[in-house]
Amino acid sequence: MAGLPGSGKSTLAYALADRLAGVVLNKDEIRAALFASTDIEYSATQDDFCMEIMLQTAAYLFGKNSARNIFLDGRTFSRRYQIDRAIEAAEAFAQPWRIIECVVSDEDARKRLAAQAKRNQHPAANRDFSLYLEVKSRFEEIVAPKTVIDTAQPLEICLKLALTAFG
Repeated sequence: MAGLPGSGKSTLAYALADRLAGVVLNKDEIRAALFASTDIEYSATQDDFCMEIMLQTAAYLFGKNSARNIFLDGRTFSRRYQIDRAIEAAEAFAQPWRIIECVVSDEDARKRLAAQAKRNQHPAANRDFSLYLEVKSRFEEIVAPKTVIDTAQPLEICLKLALTAFG
């Protein structure tokens, strides 16, 4: 699941996991489980560490059931090396991979992020519109095959579009 903060990655990932009897591995939830609040950095190094834990967890789950759908969530995949690492892991696990890139207007993202912050709904304390703009400014185009979904549409339409990536 790729896309800027507030683009709807998690909402769509959990809907897909529910529909496909899959599991969501969320970087922000993993970080919150691994580190005390005083040790959370929101650094690239810590993000990469949490991603490796996600990939190890995926390997373990695939070892138990190779037909399971696993959704990697909570990372924007804004850098090419991040996408490359996820694809490399999927291929090492002999698993097919799909990239679903969630997009939304800046204004919709701003509203979503503000609403989530007001409800204290997200485990990542650094999630706000300034983070959105910072990640957007350095987002590297995803050149691997992908399905792009504008998540301003109703969830059921987004889910239907995402399911086409699964054949």
